[in-house]
Amino acid sequence: MNKTQLRKDFDKKEYDAGASAFKIACWYIVSSIFFRSGLMPFSSVLVVMLRLFGCKAGKEVRVKPYVNIKYPWKLSIGDYTWIGEGSVIENLAQVSLGNSVCLSQDCMLMTGNHNYKKTSFDLFVSPIIVEDGAWIGARVIVSPGITIASHAIITLGSVITKNTEPYTIYQGNPAMKVGERVIS
Repeated sequence: MNKTQLRKDFDKKEYDAGASAFKIACWYIVSSIFFRSGLMPFSSVLVVMLRLFGCKAGKEVRVKPYVNIKYPWKLSIGDYTWIGEGSVIENLAQVSLGNSVCLSQDCMLMTGNHNYKKTSFDLFVSPIIVEDGAWIGARVIVSPGITIASHAIITLGSVITKNTEPYTIYQGNPAMKVGERVIS
């Protein structure tokens, strides 16, 4: 039986940071001081910093303290979208957040994973799309390659491993459809 061999030569050909080592290092410093530390409580300043590093951010975006964003140049955020405290956007691939999206506290959007069937444990990446009006509850984990459909709700602590349907509520691990979202 074969065994996993975690070596530096594992295949990561699908992955490209999309920036120079200098830009990545600068972002790491800015992110450490102003985003992950919680020292900057002003959302408008955080959004300006994201834009300076290549994030496409719409109007009246709110970013709370203690947020960890891997690469802002691989992030687009629509108008009136909120990113809650402690959220992690591990965007090795593009992450697109639509208009009026709510990411509650401690969400994790993960665009990368490993191929556990290969001895080399190769990396693969796939984008995440969160469409307009979706609400991702606190401590939700979104897997690589997922589309959260328009106005879908993912409830507290759920794990999304499949694409969702519009105006539908999901719950659990793995998350399953539990109801319809009706907005009055």
